[in-house]
Amino acid sequence: MAMDRRDFSKLIAAGGAAMLAPRELLSAASESSSLPPQNAPEKFDLLIEGGTVIDPSQNLNGSFDVAVKEGKILEVSKNISKDRALKVVSARDRVVTPGFIDIHAHCYDGVSIGVVADRACLGRGVTTAVDAGSAGYVAFPNFRKYIINASTTRIAALVHIGAIGTMMFEGGLENMAWVNPQLTAKMAMDNKPAVVGIKIQLSKVITGSNDLEGLKRAVEAAEIARLPLMVHIDDPYSPLPDILKMLRKGDVFTHCYNNHTHGILDESGKIIPEAREARARGVFFDPAQGQTHLSFDVAEKCMQQDFFPDTISTDMTVIATERRVFDLPTMVSKFAAIGVPLDKAIGMVTANPTKIFDFGPQIGTLRPGSEADVGIFELRDGKFEFEDSDGAKRTGRQMLVNKSVVRRGQLFVNSI
Repeated sequence: MAMDRRDFSKLIAAGGAAMLAPRELLSAASESSSLPPQNAPEKFDLLIEGGTVIDPSQNLNGSFDVAVKEGKILEVSKNISKDRALKVVSARDRVVTPGFIDIHAHCYDGVSIGVVADRACLGRGVTTAVDAGSAGYVAFPNFRKYIINASTTRIAALVHIGAIGTMMFEGGLENMAWVNPQLTAKMAMDNKPAVVGIKIQLSKVITGSNDLEGLKRAVEAAEIARLPLMVHIDDPYSPLPDILKMLRKGDVFTHCYNNHTHGILDESGKIIPEAREARARGVFFDPAQGQTHLSFDVAEKCMQQDFFPDTISTDMTVIATERRVFDLPTMVSKFAAIGVPLDKAIGMVTANPTKIFDFGPQIGTLRPGSEADVGIFELRDGKFEFEDSDGAKRTGRQMLVNKSVVRRGQLFVNSI
């Protein structure tokens, strides 16, 4: 059965998953006509019981229960009484995490390569997706009205410095008349907090020889709007050192482990000093595999030199959902297979993104009082084959598969 975002309030298309509607919880609460005795333990909406909680923001890795009330995390502790909960979900033999955050996705459904976020993100345990510049200042009002506002997934957005965003790739930034920092910054400021940053793509096929001028204008827009800048850097016209020196504290180098011209490694396989200098002044590094941007060889050489990514993301598109990338839990499993400890990899998709972007509500954590965005995963053991963007393969021994997700206190059960 074909479904769109609006159908998601009834059924998740990512495997036929039913949502517990808020009214179900409310009706369950109203069925009890007797008043609780004075000093009775506090009641709450949902108890996630008996899972292995991995929450790097609190250095938690052990068996805990998670209580949710009114869309917020109420309590994380051992042996919370079931009698206090209106709904109990068993997470035994499951991993429970803060809802995953994908800082590089394309969610402009129906336009170019965009996915339905509720299917490709929320349906896979990703409660927050950062749309990486699908819309520029021309189309952003439409994107906000019909995509951000209509999605159950929390979608935060980067406004592309190019007027038409990622609707056009080849030559999309060759015409500098379409690259206006003032209009981009105004659109970003007018749409906060939905907008959390600015985006530019630096590849020869997109910018031609205009990459440094385009980057200069993107930095100007980011400075006017007081927002971070995400920079897609893969096979740029200009050398990488010239690009990196323009990035500021808090900016993001996405596609950092590609193996194309002007990459992060020198001819001898060593990390170029400008990359270390950028990290030292606060630039973040993100892999974002997408279709063509991840080399296992480059990633492994960087990590052998203690240059791990700050975040893990997908560069999710309609193509990426079908091959090599699939979803963010697969990318977490992939990086675990090449040497990132699982708890650290989970931190790269929960706590670390909140160091880059201001999402408004407190997310990426299960700390009491934070937004009740929670992932419940099966951690499968076995032999799992992962591919980079060139088809090179690595074998991992564990795979995270989402089974349920809580978004702002509402439970979605995934049947995959």
